[in-house]
Amino acid sequence: MTQPDEVIIESGKSGLHYWRDLWRYRELFYFLAWRDILIRYKQTTIGITWAIIRPLLSILVFTLIFGKLARLSSSGIPYSALVLVGMIPWQFFAGSLNEASLSLANKENIISKIYFPRIIVPISGVVVNLVELGVGLVMLLGFLLWQRTGIEATLAFLPLFLVLAFLLTLGCSIWIAALCVQFKDFRQVVSFALQLGLYISPIAYGTAVIPEDWRAYYFLNPISGIVEGMRWAVFPDHISLPLGGVITSLGITLCLLLSGIAYFRKIEKRLAELL
Repeated sequence: MTQPDEVIIESGKSGLHYWRDLWRYRELFYFLAWRDILIRYKQTTIGITWAIIRPLLSILVFTLIFGKLARLSSSGIPYSALVLVGMIPWQFFAGSLNEASLSLANKENIISKIYFPRIIVPISGVVVNLVELGVGLVMLLGFLLWQRTGIEATLAFLPLFLVLAFLLTLGCSIWIAALCVQFKDFRQVVSFALQLGLYISPIAYGTAVIPEDWRAYYFLNPISGIVEGMRWAVFPDHISLPLGGVITSLGITLCLLLSGIAYFRKIEKRLAELL
């Protein structure tokens, strides 16, 4: 009979095996992610259809306000398509950050009773939102087929921007999960920041409406380079690749991810008492 693995916790040595433990506890990671997916969609009346209704309503509102009333430029592409491409990474980003703000508090019973790498909790929350990201991409493909828009070779770069969006979301989620434990009122900050971020990010409009002298500063918002990069991948004949903005997004994303992991590891030992 195979003997179960033993976990020996020694002072000052837990960090040596931390990343190996992530692999050892992968089944717990799968369980947490799958459980959260079931809770989110199984206990609702229309289930995963919410993942379709929410972006459609947002597209409708933004198209009416910014496209019809404000008459903002859409760079020659259908305004609804401009918004749809922006909503795909934004809803994934915003949903994951909302999930992260409560992730550790919702798992307090597990955290206080058993050992496992606590960083699994915010990571699993990000993975849960991949479902809605996938639904958004299916909607985009359906829109392109419906509009009979030609699929360009640049579409092959779309996964690269999606990976960048995932890494940015992961870094921010780890930061927020740790900060919401250490500072209880930080959850309200997250909610306000996401509401503000929807309008200061190029979701309902393109960066073409931003004065050229301001664009370098505008791309300090890392989601901006990701969104505009995705629009270029889908509509290269109408949107130019903002190479500088993409490089800025990549640099900020890596900084947020690495610093977020470092900060989380710093307070991880005190999570049980902080909760």
